[in-house]
Amino acid sequence: MRGRFKDQGRQAAAKRVQFASPFLPYLFLAPQLAIIFVFFYWPSVQAIQSSFYLEDPFGFGSTFVGLTNYADVLKSTEYFGIARFTAIFTALVTFFALAIGLLLAVKADGVIRGNAAYKTLLIWVYAIAPPVAGLIGMMFFNQHIGPLVEFARWFGWDIKVGLDYFDTAFAMIVVAIWKQIPYNFIFFLSGLQGIPVSVREAAAIDCRSELRRFWTIILPLLAPTAFFLLIINVTYALFDTFGIIDVMVKDKAANNPITLVYKVYMDGFRGNDLGGSSAQSVILMLIVLVLTVFQFRFIERRVHYN
Repeated sequence: MRGRFKDQGRQAAAKRVQFASPFLPYLFLAPQLAIIFVFFYWPSVQAIQSSFYLEDPFGFGSTFVGLTNYADVLKSTEYFGIARFTAIFTALVTFFALAIGLLLAVKADGVIRGNAAYKTLLIWVYAIAPPVAGLIGMMFFNQHIGPLVEFARWFGWDIKVGLDYFDTAFAMIVVAIWKQIPYNFIFFLSGLQGIPVSVREAAAIDCRSELRRFWTIILPLLAPTAFFLLIINVTYALFDTFGIIDVMVKDKAANNPITLVYKVYMDGFRGNDLGGSSAQSVILMLIVLVLTVFQFRFIERRVHYN
């Protein structure tokens, strides 16, 4: 018995990485920690500090106003309207990007001939930068030459992106979903290809229904991948769609939908309200923190990694 424990101890010690100096691991981590501090922690501290001040946009001074900036934001009906649209936008983009990405991954996993070309056609969109995706989306929804606008006219729908609130919101959601589908497709396809063939064959023997096999066998095995993509897609819809929104609503009429992160930019860089935009960024950071805690506390419990 003692010999077995000794062998296990030797194996555990052998697996540990041995460094000549105890400070060497921290030296290896120093560049990454420096990047995190410079580009995340330090701006976050500055944003929190600025949210308590009324600052001159040209840097000539600042006045401490306490929680006035937060009170102005939370009393604004415009802010809550934008927050409502952000929630709807995030939910729709996340759901449809995940659903379509999973559907395409399932179909691509079953393709035998020409699968390389099929996968390449689905993945290449991910290489497009968000502003470029927004520009392409504006071309598709152009009122004069846009093919999607011409298609909608067959059903009596005259799409006017930039002029009509609903039409602009629809175009933003479609372009944001289109941009994110390849990312989800890559991970879902990798997860599907990681499922052992023996498991699929056993499932095919036990159940003839392909749809039931997917819901009871395949999807639970993809749960870790789906949970990871859920977090990534929520973050994408909240922040990474900034470039798409900026291209699609810039220099347009004021009655256009925007998200919370774009309002921070509008108030801070265009309205020169640095204190108010800082307060909005802190509120947005707290919202993301609550969403992250909710996802890991309640949704991750349903995820099985073994």
